[in-house]
Amino acid sequence: MKFFADTADTKEIAELASYGLIDGVTTNPSLIAKAGKPFAEVIAEICALTPGAVSAEVVATDFDGMMKEGKKLAKIAPNVAVKLPLTLDGLKACKALTGEGIQVNVTLCFSANQALLAAKAGATFISPFIGRLDDIHIDGMELIAEIRQIYDNYLFDTEILAASIRSPNHVKLAALAGADVMTAPAAVIRSLVNHPLTDKGLETFLADAKKAGIKV
Repeated sequence: MKFFADTADTKEIAELASYGLIDGVTTNPSLIAKAGKPFAEVIAEICALTPGAVSAEVVATDFDGMMKEGKKLAKIAPNVAVKLPLTLDGLKACKALTGEGIQVNVTLCFSANQALLAAKAGATFISPFIGRLDDIHIDGMELIAEIRQIYDNYLFDTEILAASIRSPNHVKLAALAGADVMTAPAAVIRSLVNHPLTDKGLETFLADAKKAGIKV
């Protein structure tokens, strides 16, 4: 499973990259706004920190506007994935942009039928939103499993990018359900390493080493 960091904070991205923990980045207008820098500048900085896909979202809602913005975003760096909404105009733009060799992340997916449409439109990534489904008492992981089965049935190349990940358990369940990628805030990614028995075991090993006078 690929790990994408859901952030526009370049310090966080650089830190995670130094641990070898991320394969790409997802952003959205809200995250970019927090960076306090021009949009294109932030995207360029992030693209330089990871060779993997960096999702940059359009703000237009019509086909012509999405095409104009998508092409502009794609020129920032070769690893930009243009992020489009799952609407009919978004799917039309997806088909056109991927036809030009541009990576596309179709976002705001909440049903298997929507994911099927995105794959048929040639999406590089489909982003089902796990946490938001959980908020309305629908099992987000069931959606991941449904998309996985459909894509495997027809050998679609579109990668399932589990989004709106909010906890380590979400990461585990998404991996078990067959998601190709998960994107999560840096804090969630860092928390995956935590386990009380690891801490306890390390404490015991260090105490024993001290008693025995072991030095490396």
